[in-house]
Amino acid sequence: MAYQHENCLLVDGKHRAAYTVILLFGVISLFGDIIYEGARSVAGPYLYLLGAGALAVGVVSGLGEFLGYALRLASGYLADATRHYWAFTFIGYGMLVAVPLLALAGSWEIAALLLILERVGKGIRVPARDAILSNATAAVGRGWGFAVHEALDQIGAIVGPLLFAAIFLLDGDYRGGFALLAVPFVLMILALLFARRRVPEPTSLEGSGPAPGEALSSPRTLLPYGVFTALTMAGFATFPVIAYHFAVTGTVTEAEIPLFYAVAMGVDAVAALAIGRAYDRFGLSVLLSVPLLGICIPFLAFGTDHALAFAAVVLWGAAMGAQETVLRAALADYTHISKRGTAYGVFNTVYGAAWFAGSAVIGWAYAFSIPYVIGFLVLMQVLALGAFAWMSRGFSSAAAS
Repeated sequence: MAYQHENCLLVDGKHRAAYTVILLFGVISLFGDIIYEGARSVAGPYLYLLGAGALAVGVVSGLGEFLGYALRLASGYLADATRHYWAFTFIGYGMLVAVPLLALAGSWEIAALLLILERVGKGIRVPARDAILSNATAAVGRGWGFAVHEALDQIGAIVGPLLFAAIFLLDGDYRGGFALLAVPFVLMILALLFARRRVPEPTSLEGSGPAPGEALSSPRTLLPYGVFTALTMAGFATFPVIAYHFAVTGTVTEAEIPLFYAVAMGVDAVAALAIGRAYDRFGLSVLLSVPLLGICIPFLAFGTDHALAFAAVVLWGAAMGAQETVLRAALADYTHISKRGTAYGVFNTVYGAAWFAGSAVIGWAYAFSIPYVIGFLVLMQVLALGAFAWMSRGFSSAAAS
């Protein structure tokens, strides 16, 4: 009886520690999103103000996004190899100091370098951070744990751009806005230090055994999961593309577009919580929500009806919540703990590369015909459904063997 009581206390202690880590990382991501989403919302105009041309702005943003995803392959592998997950997390978040330093940039070249460094920091921290989160979510439910983190993250994604809007309304300027972002940066680092002190060894929350579905570590199941992820993201239009269509057709006014984006971010947060709970209860089948939502969006988004456009934005936010929650949760559930950083590095690279490639195709197709755009998006999601069936068979056969 005494042993059982001690065991219950141990489990309860892990549960509390896990929730602490998840909530702290949610707060850390909230502050981080305030910083970099605020900066991204005004980066183009700021570079222009400093003298950059359209080509320079395009190259800077494109190079930053590329490095932010490409570096995840290396950082994820190195995090696993060294087991220094906290170190990679601190280095990556620490590089967000580049954003407040934009207030001191005296030329567009310096500002461009700082913006690229911010993206590099994200590439360094994300696989290690997600590996730590995967350890914590094991104690509370993968789907729910990642959902809570995503919900808090999206609050920051809403607040950041609104913060700059408020600064401009109060007759502030870019430099004042960037300088003000030093406040959430300091709070973010303090939260990170507290999280590190609370759980110095995150793997202790999960143990060192195999994941429930270690089968995903084998090529016959890892490959279809990667294909599924790639197809769903290639067939998922970015919000700038959808907003471009809104502006070109006049379906949504320019003043409404930022509000639509804020709505999407809010829906993302709420949907993440619901879909995360569903994943913990029903398992892998919840992944189907990603392509099914993706199939509906283009029919609503690429028309000329205002109400349908709003519905498309709501579904777009729900799809984002599903992607950021269940795709990460499933990867943690079906990958061995010792390879988690590498798995997240590969996943994030595939995710970003497929989204970039799909966006390029959409942009090319849009110049010819909107039905081509809709057809491509729907085709990718239908193929993703086929990849899901392939993946499910792989899990079943691996479990049986």
